[in-house]
Amino acid sequence: MNIPDVALICSGSPGFLRSLGSLLAGRCRLMECYTIPEAAQMIQLHSPDHSVFDVRSCSPQQLTRTFAVISNLTSGQANLICVPNQLSDDRLPNELSRFCRVIEVSGSDENYYELAEKILQPSKVKNNETIARNSQGSSSPRYVATETPSDAADAIVPGRSTECIAAATNGGGMAERFRTRTPELRTMLRRLEIAARHNVTILLIGETGSGKTHLANLIHDMSLRSCHPFLHVACGALPGELIESELFGHVKGSFTSAHADKDGKFLVAGQGTILLDEIDVLTPDQQVKLLRVIEKGEFEPVGSNRTLTVQARVIAASNLELQPLVEQGRFRPDLYYRLNTLSFTLPPLRKRMPDIEPLARYFVHRHASQLGIEISEITPDFLECLLQYPWPGNVREMENAIRSAVIYSRNGKMTPDTLPTHVVQRISGPASDPSVAAFFAIRKGESLENRIEVTEKDIIEQALLNNRFSRTNTAKHLKISRVTLYNKMRKYGIMPER
Repeated sequence: MNIPDVALICSGSPGFLRSLGSLLAGRCRLMECYTIPEAAQMIQLHSPDHSVFDVRSCSPQQLTRTFAVISNLTSGQANLICVPNQLSDDRLPNELSRFCRVIEVSGSDENYYELAEKILQPSKVKNNETIARNSQGSSSPRYVATETPSDAADAIVPGRSTECIAAATNGGGMAERFRTRTPELRTMLRRLEIAARHNVTILLIGETGSGKTHLANLIHDMSLRSCHPFLHVACGALPGELIESELFGHVKGSFTSAHADKDGKFLVAGQGTILLDEIDVLTPDQQVKLLRVIEKGEFEPVGSNRTLTVQARVIAASNLELQPLVEQGRFRPDLYYRLNTLSFTLPPLRKRMPDIEPLARYFVHRHASQLGIEISEITPDFLECLLQYPWPGNVREMENAIRSAVIYSRNGKMTPDTLPTHVVQRISGPASDPSVAAFFAIRKGESLENRIEVTEKDIIEQALLNNRFSRTNTAKHLKISRVTLYNKMRKYGIMPER
């Protein structure tokens, strides 16, 4: 079973993170951090297969401490890569050179490509073996590889389909596959990952474009139904009178245009998964039939008296919170309470600010590859424009903007002038959520006391982002004490994972 590797990059240089991250995105599950303590925490939590430490700005004493930290955490079991300055071998502690691969980079694009390839190479070379590279007269950087143990044999669960088990466990955790660094969302995804492995109905709530369909796909992939079909039914795109026929099927002659028998989506899905998107558009009668499907697994095709059994798993999704619809009489309470037992809310992109930069790099890499356009640099100003726009259309809107920017890139650079004009000028489109308008009110230099009309959570999240998640600087920025900041972060669930 081919499970994608997990790669951790630790560097204080955003340029290094962007350049190397864009090359590794899509080839492995990527995690990033800025400091050794953060790296130590992430190694403990995730046990990455490859850990890359950019130590070009470290002193010999700091390098020694780095060696002590990572050696205690990994005990030599991971593929560790140390990236020092060129011609600096004398600064490297002997223990560090023996313990991990040492790869020097010049900062050129060609060198980053080579570094990415070496990171993902299996480490079969014995300790202290030196490999030289000759590249157009440049100095010959070297690396020392440690030997990695072979993977343990895959466990087989008796009575289950081996193919489904392999597909369900392939690809790592849901938080990594969803590419999020937002603590609150990672907590939610860990709970959802547990639910995904059981045969239960799940409700996903989130704005248009926030990633509900992608999340439903992940639920399907991580379940034991992953080798069966996944069907997406956009209820809002179907005429009301045809929804029942589309879901349950019909028999010939049951209505005017029914010229032949037709199987509905619940039958076509077999033992797979069916996503019912925008279930809030269903009529009360249709909601009753859906409730019967969820509770008893039974239905009748339109115009038929024959009762059929549903074997597929149901995932329901809505752009709207359902409780207000219940109060307005537009949604049945019995169906709401049945679905709300396992309900998960996906926050909009403007409330997942730590995700914007990793997602942007992923979309640049993805669309540049698809379009055959070479991108060598993502400028800091380009990323700043993305961070200063509220994205009312969420991830879908940002992906479309980045695809356009890749097309209009010049000399392999992603700069602000490649983005759509409204993103650069911070003119957001229509949105029903007041937090879109409030986003522009959360700017640098504003204290909590002066912005009481904007939620504290939004202000704190934006301030943390502006201050690169330094709690000391964030507290000064917000003109509150560090203790107060810690308490509020705990209150709103935005403390980093431990």
